[in-house]
Amino acid sequence: MGRLEGKVALITGGGGSIGAATARLFADEGAKVVLADVDEHGLAVVTDEIGAERAAYVVTDVTDSDQVAEAVRIATERFGGLDVVFANAGVFGEATPIVDYPEDVFDHVMAVNVKGSFLVAKHALAVMRDGGSLIFNSSVVGLLSDAGIAGYATSKHAIVGLMRTAAREVADRGIRVNSLHPGPVDNVFQHRIEVIATGAPEDRAAELFEERIPLSRHAAPEEIARSVLFLASEDSSFVTATTLSVDGGLKG
Repeated sequence: MGRLEGKVALITGGGGSIGAATARLFADEGAKVVLADVDEHGLAVVTDEIGAERAAYVVTDVTDSDQVAEAVRIATERFGGLDVVFANAGVFGEATPIVDYPEDVFDHVMAVNVKGSFLVAKHALAVMRDGGSLIFNSSVVGLLSDAGIAGYATSKHAIVGLMRTAAREVADRGIRVNSLHPGPVDNVFQHRIEVIATGAPEDRAAELFEERIPLSRHAAPEEIARSVLFLASEDSSFVTATTLSVDGGLKG
């Protein structure tokens, strides 16, 4: 039996590389998955790959409470319950000093990364079966920071506070709540950040970031997915209110 046999999972940001890799791995481990994202094409590709018996999708803007509630409803009604949630949707914003940081960009980053995570927790925890697992995707910059990333770093730090609060509130139901803190991942999202942050061409920007990583490389989305699986499964049965770094040693 797979480590998630008989479980139902909801993954936001399911059309992106980490969400898609996690959905595939969850399905391989026996789960049925519902993917949510604003990118319908990405959702359809991943869902078709997994197959209709094990996967479904719903186009969802995580800043909209009604849409998040609908995604949770579809997961519970389509597959009969909800056991695992990976709150993975997120945006970066800009690389700009605080004194020049556009307020509308800051508001958007906070809306998607913080309010979106809050809404996922609010609606999912109300119906999640006892013994479930909620995982927030934060970032290595949810544990440290750097110049020019006020919106992104603030939002990712806020997720840690949300996680620790939720973990306390649902512990009596045996539900575990943790946050994941990936370092640079080899995907479009990360490479866009690197170009914005450094002003260098993509290949050189990636090299500049890898020079700061002790393991000297980016992570593959599948490596991040395996850490999500750990937090979702009974392998982490005594782990809650914890920040799990998957950053190649960057934080150290």
